[in-house]
Amino acid sequence: MFCATLTFDLLLGDVHSLKGKRGIVRPVLAELRRHTEVAAAETGSLDLHRRAEIAVACVAPDPARCTDVLDRCERLVAAHPEFQILSVRRQSLSSDD
Repeated sequence: MFCATLTFDLLLGDVHSLKGKRGIVRPVLAELRRHTEVAAAETGSLDLHRRAEIAVACVAPDPARCTDVLDRCERLVAAHPEFQILSVRRQSLSSDD
């Protein structure tokens, strides 16, 4: 069994409140959950209205499947013009670790 995570550090565009931030981040999280086999959550920069950290996690029987799913997630997030991706971090574990 393999587990992989992907963490995005995002700079949001024209957002002036935490409510405006929620209006951008929540639909992205819903889209990630709906179109891929991942758990997704906002995990950082919770009290900053122009920054967001989103993390996704995937569990699969082989590392290639994890890579495919995370690649799909990265393309999905990159397709959103309302924010800029500052960094992306990947981490993988196997049940043997």
